[in-house]
Amino acid sequence: MEPSAIIAAVLSVVNTSRLIVHLFQRQMQRNRARRQRKLREDMNSERGTDLSQSTGPRPVDIMVAMGHVDPVERRFWARETSTDWWDRIVLQVWDESQWLRNFRMRKGTFLELCELLSPALKRQDTRMRAALTIQKRVAIALWKLATPDSYRSVANQFGVGKSTVGVAVMQVAHAIVDLLLSKVVTLGDVQVIIDGFSAMGFPNCGGAIDGTHIPILGPDHQGSQYINRKGYFSMVLQALVDHKGRFTNINVGWPGKVHDARVFKNSGLFRRLQEGVYFPDRKITVGDVEMPIVILGDPAYPLMPWLMKPYTGALDTEKELFSYRLSKCRMVVECAFGRLKGRWRSLLIRSDLSQTNIP
Repeated sequence: MEPSAIIAAVLSVVNTSRLIVHLFQRQMQRNRARRQRKLREDMNSERGTDLSQSTGPRPVDIMVAMGHVDPVERRFWARETSTDWWDRIVLQVWDESQWLRNFRMRKGTFLELCELLSPALKRQDTRMRAALTIQKRVAIALWKLATPDSYRSVANQFGVGKSTVGVAVMQVAHAIVDLLLSKVVTLGDVQVIIDGFSAMGFPNCGGAIDGTHIPILGPDHQGSQYINRKGYFSMVLQALVDHKGRFTNINVGWPGKVHDARVFKNSGLFRRLQEGVYFPDRKITVGDVEMPIVILGDPAYPLMPWLMKPYTGALDTEKELFSYRLSKCRMVVECAFGRLKGRWRSLLIRSDLSQTNIP
């Protein structure tokens, strides 16, 4: 289409929109005038024709005539709900075991989490309604993430709208990423990690790496890219963990079809390890070879000076012992993913993925 034709089309749309708005405003004025006449007729019929007892127009009549008040009674814009369960039972009556069972954390931890997230979640009250408290907003998100309940069920539980539940979950998730991710998912004390892996049988090790698949509903756009080798839709989570299975670095978001090695080579972790800036420069001598701080991966990862993976094929005693110790240390990342997968199953009980064979 020629530029002149495009401009003409845009102007035509603008002019048509102006005409529609003008007609709509005129219709609104007619309707208001009609309601005002009807109201005056009703008032006159109630008072009769004798105006000697009239003390003058009421303030509401004046405001109606001036157009400041709509004479037609408006419907409630929100349904009445109850928050007694949250305000009077959960906050005041529940003990620690009930908090752990339902929110997956103790009440003290919950209050501390609310305090940490308050800079991102605090909202001001408006003339129309009071804002949800930070505690209630966080509780809604945790309840939805910790249980298989639907949005409607959570909304009824907390006395809010279904859309409010969805908004609260996303707000809390974004707040956690913005405020807590860099504080919680961090490398920490490298020497403590090295000592932990040394006690497990592998020296000068700074972490174990692996990838796992987060089940998702099939996206409308490029859905085939998200089907992994197991046959279900997913996104790839790459994680580096310490000797206790705590995440020290994560990368998430690649489609499930992408291989773990490709995810790794395109991650910031790979770049920093390659540049030698992720770990401090602490080398040990093994035999006649200087060994830097390394991470441990499975055979899918590339062999690098700072990445060790097990031997494959026919192995002699030394290689078999090496692979055994490496695999034993890598169990920490498998255990960490196992805990996550247990949570994913509980979240997917009522979804379309519940019948999918998710390992």
